Amino acid sequence: MRVAIVTNSDFNGVINRFGQPWPQPPQPWPQEVYRTAERVEAALQERGHETLVCEGDKGLLATLERFMPPDPRAGPSGIVFNLAEGIQGEKRLTHVPAMLEMAGVPYTGCSPLGIGLTSDKVITKMLIRDHGVPTPNFRVMRRGTESTGDLRFPVVVKPRHEDYSLGLQIIHDHSKLSQAVEVVVTKYTQDAIVEEYIDGREICVALLGNGELEVLPLVEQDFGDRETRLMNWDAKFVAAAAVPKICPAQIESGLETMLRDISVATFRACNCQDYARVDFRIDRSGQPFVLEIGSMPTLDMSSSYSVAAATAGYSFSSLVNRILDIAHTRHFGIGIP
Repeated sequence: MRVAIVTNSDFNGVINRFGQPWPQPPQPWPQEVYRTAERVEAALQERGHETLVCEGDKGLLATLERFMPPDPRAGPSGIVFNLAEGIQGEKRLTHVPAMLEMAGVPYTGCSPLGIGLTSDKVITKMLIRDHGVPTPNFRVMRRGTESTGDLRFPVVVKPRHEDYSLGLQIIHDHSKLSQAVEVVVTKYTQDAIVEEYIDGREICVALLGNGELEVLPLVEQDFGDRETRLMNWDAKFVAAAAVPKICPAQIESGLETMLRDISVATFRACNCQDYARVDFRIDRSGQPFVLEIGSMPTLDMSSSYSVAAATAGYSFSSLVNRILDIAHTRHFGIGIP
C-alpha cells in the first residue's frame, strides 16, 4: 500500500506569512523528535508499504495526487500517516486533516473536529464535565486582574491552545498572577487558562482503537523529591531535567479501573479517533482530575505513549503499523490485507 507520512519540518511552504505563527519553543527540539517521521517511514517499509515523507504545506495535495493517483474503479490508492502539526494560524493541527477530508484522502488519527475540540482546553473541559469527568477548576483570563472567584492557589497558568507545555507556569500567590497571564497573552496571542494546581501524582493513559478501545499500561511521571512537580517544557524535552517514567504505574486496582474508564469517556466525549493520551493528576485523597487529552500524541521513543505501548508488548514498528491498520479499518471497514 502507498503510505505518505505528512509532517511539518519546513515552515516555508505558505503563500503569505499571516496570522498566528507557530510559537518558538524555549529551546531546540531534541533530535529524536525530528527523527520520528524517519522512524515511522522505516516501520512502514518493514511491512512492505511504499512510502513518501512530505510536507504538510500548500503543495501537499499536488504531491499526494502524484504519489497516490486516484483509481476510479477502486477508490483511494493510498493513505496518509499524519504527523503534521501545522504552520500558522488558529487550530494549526486541524489544517492537514481538513485538507485531506476535502480532497478525499484517508488518514490516520483525529479528525478536524476532534483536534479542534481537544486543542481548545476550555472546550475540552466543558465537554468532559458534561460527561461527568472531573477536571481542575479554572478561569479564562486576558489581564490577570479578573476575579479568581473560588480558585485556590497555587494555580497553573498556560495558553488556551498550545501543546508541549509551552508557556506553562505555576503561580503560588495572587500578586504574581497578572504578570503570568500577561506573558501568555503577549507571547502566544491567546487567552490564558488559570486552573487550580493539583498536588499529587501524574498519570498518563494511552488509548488505541475506535470501537473497543485498547487501554495501554498506565504511565506515571516520577517526580521523586523534586520541588517543582510539574511536566513543563524542561521536564519533557531537556535531558538533564527529564522526569523518569514508571510503567506500569504502581497504583491500586480500583483507581486503575477508574482511570481507564474516565480515559475512555474522555476519548469519546472529545470525538477522538485511532489513538490518544489522557493526562491525569491524582490528589492526596486519591481523587483523579483530567488535565487534558492529547488527540495526536507524540510517538518519539521517550514519549509516554511510546513507553506505554512498549510495556504492552508493541515494538515501534508494530505500533505504527497497528495505528495504520486501525485507521484503514475506520475508513474502509476492513484491516490492511
